[in-house]
Amino acid sequence: MRNSEFLIFGKSDVMPATSKATTKQSSSNTASKKATRSKGAIKIKYSDKSPGQPQLIPIFEEITKMLAPYEKGTMKLFGGSDGRVALVSKKPVEILGRKRDELWFASALVQNGYVGFYYMPVYGDSSIKKLIKRELLKCLKGKACFYIKKSDKKIFLQIKEALAIGYKEWLQRGWI
Repeated sequence: MRNSEFLIFGKSDVMPATSKATTKQSSSNTASKKATRSKGAIKIKYSDKSPGQPQLIPIFEEITKMLAPYEKGTMKLFGGSDGRVALVSKKPVEILGRKRDELWFASALVQNGYVGFYYMPVYGDSSIKKLIKRELLKCLKGKACFYIKKSDKKIFLQIKEALAIGYKEWLQRGWI
């Protein structure tokens, strides 16, 4: 079913729309949004993607603080003020026969409902996953994206530990 065929009553209550009037109203809202977009590009700040969820900005800022100490040598920190930040190694490396001019280490992005913490050492080496604590692993969605939905000191401590583990591993491999 398409999204326009549902009525949302609360955070977890989703029911199929029963009247044609509701579907028509949803369709007209979609049409007006398309018309607005076609008149001029609307830019959405990442900090504005989660209205009503102000707890996401402090989570993002805390992760940004954790990334900052690793900005040294070839590691450069990009962004930070617009709801996205990335820590990237600018050292040219060759991995599995492929030359790369840069290598992303970690990043954070304010999303709708969570802060995405992207941690590339776990993507490049699955054995690093065994070194990450259980609570943080519960937040892992996919290969390298952790959904951080609430400000939790235990999770922040585990992110900090994971960053240290990944940095040490990449330093030993000569990627930084």
